[in-house]
Amino acid sequence: MYRFLLTRQWVIVTLIGLLLMPTMVRLGFWQLHRHQHKVAQNALIAENLKAAPVPVDRLTSPGHTIPYDQYWRSVTAKGTYDSAHEVVVRRRTSSDGTVGYHVLTPFDLNDGKTVLINRGWIPDNGSQIKFPKVPPAPKGQITVTGRLMADQTTAASGIKDLKGLPDRQVMLINSKQMSQVLDEPLLGGYIEQTSPASKGDTPELIPEPEHSDIGPHMAYAVQWWLFTAGVPIGWVILVRRERREKAATEAKTTPEPAPATA
Repeated sequence: MYRFLLTRQWVIVTLIGLLLMPTMVRLGFWQLHRHQHKVAQNALIAENLKAAPVPVDRLTSPGHTIPYDQYWRSVTAKGTYDSAHEVVVRRRTSSDGTVGYHVLTPFDLNDGKTVLINRGWIPDNGSQIKFPKVPPAPKGQITVTGRLMADQTTAASGIKDLKGLPDRQVMLINSKQMSQVLDEPLLGGYIEQTSPASKGDTPELIPEPEHSDIGPHMAYAVQWWLFTAGVPIGWVILVRRERREKAATEAKTTPEPAPATA
């Protein structure tokens, strides 16, 4: 009755189904893990943003790698800007997606240490080879508050660290690279400034990371698992349909028995 399942066509269909099922199960768990990571990341961001600010040198030191659980931690820095060594970070977007630069300024702490401050976003001036017009940093003693961020790398960000850039332009915010440029040690990581607000709203302060949306990953996980369950169900439906079609074909081709003669 079901000998057609041994045909080449049905063997291939069955094998494809058997291969698809574990693949879709794994894809479902992959999406589940992404969901769990997003939920944990949102919780970490919320917790670190609402934490009371602490002096930045309590959490980092020269050459230090910022651990993940301290990303976005609210920190303060007291000192003065070193505008003479200010650089811009190329190909950065504003909150509305406009391409421009981030302004990266070394900040000399009162105790002699130096940390990098991302002062925010400025628009592109239309030339990729000239240093853009940058609003001056405040002069004199100032207290900066911001989010502690890890050094950017190509591996983590996907941004290519291009060489041969115009003077005072970089692709990544990286304290180790800037330390070589300045020829002095810098605190590991950098501060993403949140206050004081810039005069005239420029540079445009970088908004806090979104941490309320958990994304569609759980829905995708459920979809993959539903697809997995659908494979055997679909296989059974196809088998039954094939069986009915073959039974109908056999009934049409089977000759009726000749009537008995007296």
